[in-house]
Amino acid sequence: MNINLSGTVNVFKLIAKPSLCLPHAAVPTFKDIPTPLEKVFEGWGKNVIDIRAVVLDKDDCFAYPNTNKIYPAYADKFRQLRDEYPGRRLLIVSNTTGATSYDRDARLARELESATGVPVLAHRVKKPGCGDEIMAYFKGHPEAGVTHPSQISIVGDRLMTDMMLANMMGSWGLWIRDGIKPLKQKSIFSKFEQRLGPYLIARGYSASGPQSPFE
Repeated sequence: MNINLSGTVNVFKLIAKPSLCLPHAAVPTFKDIPTPLEKVFEGWGKNVIDIRAVVLDKDDCFAYPNTNKIYPAYADKFRQLRDEYPGRRLLIVSNTTGATSYDRDARLARELESATGVPVLAHRVKKPGCGDEIMAYFKGHPEAGVTHPSQISIVGDRLMTDMMLANMMGSWGLWIRDGIKPLKQKSIFSKFEQRLGPYLIARGYSASGPQSPFE
């Protein structure tokens, strides 16, 4: 069983601030991410977009759920993203693979790192509550050039884990809206989020732009 205590606790924050789960930008699928990635946030205009690293979700983002391989149709896009953010600048953070309460012996993390050539974060707290662990990772790898959360983009398919993580950290959230699995096969939580996002936006809610380190 893959219990997410962080998700359960943090979801109550949405009562006070529903916009915490909204993305700063959205694309239908992983292959629709533009190159360079920063282009997807151009609508924020006056904000200085300085994305130095990207944190990728795995399931229903670039990999079919419960697999540790890049979805074949996304192989070229994954390669482009890895070239754009080489080395430690690209990081996979999943609530399955690499989550120490689920992937206890790190076997899944090793499999995914081998398949993608990208580091997988071993994290104790699941999304959306693992922002401190992500920042600790980049602090431990200064070659990535990340000194502030606003220099990170979180890419994922879930509003209440990936996008909420981005907003709680003060990073840029890119929502993979449709993912890989057909809507009728998605979990009840994913189906709910597909309705929640447009509902909140229609009522005037929007994500706040991350504050740059110079503001």
